[in-house]
Parts: sequence; C-alpha cells; structure tokens
Amino acid sequence: MNQRTTLKINDNGQLEIGGITCEKLAHDYGTPLYVMDQAYIEDMCSIFRDTLKQEYGDGIIAYASKAFCCKSIYKIINKMNIGADAVSGGELYTVYKAGFPMSKIIFHGNNKTYSELKLALELDVGYIVIDAYSEADQLDELCSKFGKKQKVLIRVNPGVEAHTHHFIQTAKIDSKFGFSIISGEAESIVNYVKNKPNLSLEGLHCHIGSQIFEEKSFSLAVEKMTDFYQKLKEHFNIEFNVLNLGGGFGIWYSDGDKAKTCDEYASYIKIITKSLNDCIQKKGLKKPFLILEPGRSIVGEAGITLYTAGRIKRIDGVKDYIAIDGGMFENPRFALYQAKYTVVAPNKMNLPNDKIYSIAGKCCESGDIIAENCNLPEINEGDLIAVLSTGAYNYSMASNYNRNLIPPVIMVKNGQANYAVKPQSYEDLIRNDI
Repeated sequence: MNQRTTLKINDNGQLEIGGITCEKLAHDYGTPLYVMDQAYIEDMCSIFRDTLKQEYGDGIIAYASKAFCCKSIYKIINKMNIGADAVSGGELYTVYKAGFPMSKIIFHGNNKTYSELKLALELDVGYIVIDAYSEADQLDELCSKFGKKQKVLIRVNPGVEAHTHHFIQTAKIDSKFGFSIISGEAESIVNYVKNKPNLSLEGLHCHIGSQIFEEKSFSLAVEKMTDFYQKLKEHFNIEFNVLNLGGGFGIWYSDGDKAKTCDEYASYIKIITKSLNDCIQKKGLKKPFLILEPGRSIVGEAGITLYTAGRIKRIDGVKDYIAIDGGMFENPRFALYQAKYTVVAPNKMNLPNDKIYSIAGKCCESGDIIAENCNLPEINEGDLIAVLSTGAYNYSMASNYNRNLIPPVIMVKNGQANYAVKPQSYEDLIRNDI
C-alpha cells in the first residue's frame, strides 16, 4: 500500500482517507462509494504546475478530463491555476457549467462531430486539436460562419510507442490518432491547415501512451517532435508557438508498480523539460509554449472505492470468491483489460493477510471481476472492502449495466466529507424512458 499523510492506517488498525475512517464514510454514505482525497489532488496539481514553471517557464498543465470528470474537479483545478483538456461535447459542457475559464481548454478527439465543434466555438475554447483533413475543412467553414479565427494544434504520431514498463521506436502508423511524421502525413497536414484562412495553426500535439513508467520514452518523444519542428523551420520556414506533449505518466496500482510520493512525480515533468530545453538550444528553435496533459497521475491515487462484502463462495481446491455490492458497472477496467488493483480490508488493516480471495461483482457476467488472488484477512459478510487507486477511469467509465446505480462521489479533506456527485436514484434510471 502506498501510504501518505492523507491515506494511512491509524492506531486502531483502520484505514483513513482525508482524516476520516472508511468505516465512518461507509456508515454515512453507504456503499459502493467513490472517495476522492482532495488534498492529494491539490498537491499533485501544485507539484506539476510549480515544476513546469521552475524547470521551463512558459507553459501550462492541462488536466486530462477523461480520467475523472465532474464539476467539482474543475472547481478544484481552477483554484490550482491549471488548465484542462476535453474530448467530447459532454466534457466541454461540464467544464463550462463549472465556471472554468474556457480559454484554458484544449479540445481533443479523432471524430469530433459538427455539433461538438460548433459548441467549442460558441464556448470560445483555447485550442482545438485537428485530427483529420475533413475536420480542418469543417472547422474552417464554421469559423467563417461565426466570424472567428480559431487557434488549432495538429495531432501527430512521432513514431514512439510507450507502454507500462517499456518503450520502442517504431515506424508503425496504424493508429486512429494523429498523422505520422515518418510517413510524411504530418508534413502534408501542416501544409494543408496552415493555409486555412480561419484557422491559426499554433503548433503540434502528440501523446505516446498511458501508464508509462519508462521516463526515457518522454525524452525520445521530445527528440522526435523537435526534429520535426527543426525540419519545418529549415525546409518550409514554419516556426510554431506551441508544443503539446500530452500525458501518460504511470501511477502506483499494485506491488509491481513503483510507489512514489507526490514530490517524486515531479520527475516526469523534469525529464520532459530538460529534454526540451536541450533540444531547443541544440537545434536553434524558438522556445514553444509547452502544454502537458496529466490526468491519471493527478486523480488516480487520490481515489479509493468502498464496498460491502456480500456472499462468500468457497470452491474447494479452486478459489474463494467475495461478492461485493459493486462490480463492472462502476469499475470495468479488469473486465476490459485485466487492470491490476490493490484490495484491502479497511477495518482489519492490523490483521495478517493469510487468505486468498478473488473479488467478484454483482453483475450477470462471468467476467465481472474486480481483482483476483488478493491477500486479505478472513472476510465475512458485511465486512468492508476497499480498492485503492480508483480515482481515474472508474467513475468516468461507469455505466448503469443491469440497471445498477452509479455510486456517488465523495470529496474528503481535513476530516470533512462532501458530495462531488450525488447518488443516483431508480427514478434517475427511468427518467428518459418512453
């Protein structure tokens, strides 16, 4: 377990988050329950923001909304003076309704609809990231209609594939995102977009993967992107004002991952900014405004999910199952790609973990599993179960499968708890039924 000041085992052997025991949170709000550590979120925003300023200067951290999106998170990150990205009309609308400054929004997506592009223009977003020729055409026409000139970036593929624990250079161009530098597509789309009268081409964007621990992969991406900037400058007399290098910083989920303190996460920013500063000087480039888009690393470890153990099923010689009152409807990541988690018994943290269980959900699916082969104390019906590092891609991917209710989200800080997202009701489920 990656303990910290705001996530720790107290003297009574109970797990606390934000100064409140999991037992009290479960009693007051019920289970299943998403719990978010607001102080941790604020600390991560501060560390990323301040490190970027100290190590590079001109740039912004833009929180990647897809990790966890609701009005509360935008109010927090606005207070922390960082920006955000959005990838759908729904995320854009949520940002707007939270009172967030839309000039600090970067709008992404490989297939933005006409209505989404229209909404982005109406809301005056800062940048729109182009990912198709026809998108450039459609956006240019919309800008003409609205009498606007929109700042845009182009998403490119730098030829770096990064995964959890390794990275490679590749000429692979099979991706639904971006234009390949290696194939020449990136150069062609740059020449196409820069001639659009209602679009102001400010720079390029890339994103090399997610849950990346190998920090050298970010340096390689910087090298490839600045090589391309140098080529555009020398061959076509094009110099850009902006470079967006995306996110993808790896976090701790289980014992196989490196546990970092908040301060240690600054290493991701430092290696990117050092590489960029070196490349700018070596290649004679204009220093671009740098955008970085961490999401999971801001909210992932901030979140835990609380459950109540239901039926215990013991299959002799095979395995023991704990059925919880949640499942793939509020955490589909194991069912989708066997994501690993750490599971604990928050009321029995001082007992030996001498039993092995698999944690099963309540959905009508054999694949509805949250975690397998978990070392826990003896669990009985009614005991609490906590899954750690669920702040990213859990609530945001939740559904009403089997007409289960999506759990509420609680923000905790300094011993206080408040709803960030209220509980659903059965009436909410049928509200739009005809």
